[in-house]
Amino acid sequence: MRLQALPSRQDNYIWTLSGEDGGAIVVDPGESAPVFAAAADGLRPAAVLLTHHHYDHIDGTAELLQRWPGLPVYAPHDPRIAFACQRVGDGDRFALLGTRIAVIEVPGHTSSHIAFHLTRGQDGWLFCGDTLFSLGCGRLFEGTPAQMHASLQRLAALPGDTRVCCGHEYTLSNAAFAHAVEPDNPALQRRIEEAKAMRRSGHPSLPSTLADERACNPFLRCTEPAVIAAVTRQSGRPPHDAVETLAALRRWKDGFAA
Repeated sequence: MRLQALPSRQDNYIWTLSGEDGGAIVVDPGESAPVFAAAADGLRPAAVLLTHHHYDHIDGTAELLQRWPGLPVYAPHDPRIAFACQRVGDGDRFALLGTRIAVIEVPGHTSSHIAFHLTRGQDGWLFCGDTLFSLGCGRLFEGTPAQMHASLQRLAALPGDTRVCCGHEYTLSNAAFAHAVEPDNPALQRRIEEAKAMRRSGHPSLPSTLADERACNPFLRCTEPAVIAAVTRQSGRPPHDAVETLAALRRWKDGFAA
């Protein structure tokens, strides 16, 4: 299977996972033009996966359906995704292109956000939209810190070699905040240098792996003493639990300027 990140809008990625024959799963097509360009090079969309209702993740879908009528679309139970699609929710499982797909509900960024965990042989991919970013997490537009913490912990429990395919190229901006939280984390230093090198060469900083995120991403490290100490210094008092740590990290990040 070939994984490709198609740049879209300012900093979005439309992900495609394709087999040798060019048949491809397309994830979160926020616009159609990048998919049409890939199709000119041989990509053949076989299905669309949508993680949540935000326009920069779904707005290209209607034009894809115009070009490829009958293209199956899998989306969360949310009336804000108005076109015809197959609704899927937590625990649903299906297969596409010989790849097994499990649906995980991950509320927090939005109330109906889902992630797709794909596996084929020893390979695994996580299409997590705007819930988990490399070195960060999504803003809490509709959910609570408790929901986001639970969602992130569910994703973090997947195998460590799972490739994390996020919806945006936010790694370096997230890195500045992660470094402010854990300046002495050697795994984080390595990930920052890796991401800088990838961006300098014109490549996406993604996918990362869940093992890297568990070692570097402060939002997955809410029980680590260094993260708790940083939150305590920032807020002036120690958090009561991991959920309060995540809430404090998210507030800090929301107002953070490198």
